[in-house]
Amino acid sequence: MVTGGNTLARVSVGTSGWSYPSWRPGFYPAGLDPSAFLAFYAERFRTVELNTTGYRMPGAEQFRRWAGQAPDGFEFAPKLPGHRPRALDAFDAVVRALGDRLGPVRVSVKSARDEGALELLLGSLAPDIRVAFDLEHPSWDGIEPRLAEAGAVRVNDLEHPAPFRYLRRREAPDEAFAERIRTSAEPVYVYFRHDDAPTAPAYAQQLVELLS
Repeated sequence: MVTGGNTLARVSVGTSGWSYPSWRPGFYPAGLDPSAFLAFYAERFRTVELNTTGYRMPGAEQFRRWAGQAPDGFEFAPKLPGHRPRALDAFDAVVRALGDRLGPVRVSVKSARDEGALELLLGSLAPDIRVAFDLEHPSWDGIEPRLAEAGAVRVNDLEHPAPFRYLRRREAPDEAFAERIRTSAEPVYVYFRHDDAPTAPAYAQQLVELLS
């Protein structure tokens, strides 16, 4: 079994976003200016989801500023709305401004199964981008082998062959959850979803401690 530091070497734990004044105090110090939130966050975690890209795409300069506030090895995981395939070219060009801090891309698809749309997405994203499909409708069940064939993964899937794992969770981690991560041989990204209270960073730190 892989344990301790060996596990943490291939597991990146973080939260869904970081720019939340309601996390101050509790996670961020009471007097910390919001402009310093990212640098503070990046000292404690190795990755973060960029949900803002699912609603409004920032300019390349904003991505460069974010990348400049994070240390080597830190990764941003941008969100791509799967219902806007025409935005793919612009999305790819802009997120490249993150440089080596570009992590996996989460493609959010809320609609029922449409394999034509899936193939369009798979064929439009550059092959060096690690893609995690967040397929909410149950009609997508069984698509995992096709994703693996394309080098992609389904969010929260730990069962099927895949080059990496992408997990999203709202609940506090427990030993059973930590054990599932330990037994995965692939790189694992884990994101705790945002609440107004600073529970997400607290849960992320708990998971790091469970895996240590």
